[in-house]
Amino acid sequence: MNTGELLGLPDIPAFMETMDGGVDVLRGVNYASAAGGILEETGRHLGERFSMRRQVENFDKTLMEISRGIGSVTEYMAKSLVVVSLGNNDYINNYLKPSLFLTSSIYDPPSFADLLLSNFTSNLLELYDKGFRKFVLAGVGPLGCIPDQLAARAVPPGQCVEAVNEMAELFNNRLKSLVDRLNSDNKTGRDAIFVYGNTYGAAVDILTNPIDYGQVPHLTTIRTACSYVLHCQVYVIGFEVTDRGCCGVGRNGGEITCLPLAVPCAFRDRHVFWDAFHPTQAFNLIIALRAFNGSKSDCYPINLLQMSRL
Repeated sequence: MNTGELLGLPDIPAFMETMDGGVDVLRGVNYASAAGGILEETGRHLGERFSMRRQVENFDKTLMEISRGIGSVTEYMAKSLVVVSLGNNDYINNYLKPSLFLTSSIYDPPSFADLLLSNFTSNLLELYDKGFRKFVLAGVGPLGCIPDQLAARAVPPGQCVEAVNEMAELFNNRLKSLVDRLNSDNKTGRDAIFVYGNTYGAAVDILTNPIDYGQVPHLTTIRTACSYVLHCQVYVIGFEVTDRGCCGVGRNGGEITCLPLAVPCAFRDRHVFWDAFHPTQAFNLIIALRAFNGSKSDCYPINLLQMSRL
């Protein structure tokens, strides 16, 4: 289950799937790109990817197709939900790789966070100018706790790389301040809503209290934004492994990430992390639920359910 399902939406196609036509783009498109970041250079060592700038340009192509189908898109875009989750790769696949990128020698952590927010804001406001009015801006997670960083820095069991987590918090604090600024602005605050998704806080809560997230299978009933009820058999037995990827090789399962033909762990739902970088589906379910109907500490100033009713 993901946040889209909770909002009553189907799984949406990736942008590249829509290029040949024949795909309904009116229900949404996923522009995310593996290794892509806010900065153009981020992830370049991993091959072709779409930066935030390129993702906005890709949307323009979708917009032309939508315009051909329905004509005026003003009302359609004003009702649409834009979810932006960028920034993690700018640290993992840029700033924290000094052998490949110069950013850490040019910028100290606060200055790098400022650089990211400057680029992020300009692209975000371009989406606003195109007509979008509902935005969810997800923060960066506790990157100092991912298996990749634990393995690279030989961190003792039960600990994270605090210096890296502090970098993530610098970015997140600026992102939340941006949300406040945009919501109170004479222009954007008049007809749009911007929400900060506290991915970092929710993830730290799970990592700190892994067993608190259920011990037995239970039936969860959720009323979605479209007012129909989902009966979800959610098996959550409490996370048992918080510092090792379910699929990976070496220290913390994070020195070599999950590759084709690799054998994953037997009980992936007991792991917080799937591989060196990404969380498991069980973890993502918790994050989705907290974003959907959580408190202001999870989604600020309102959650996604409240936003869907605006």
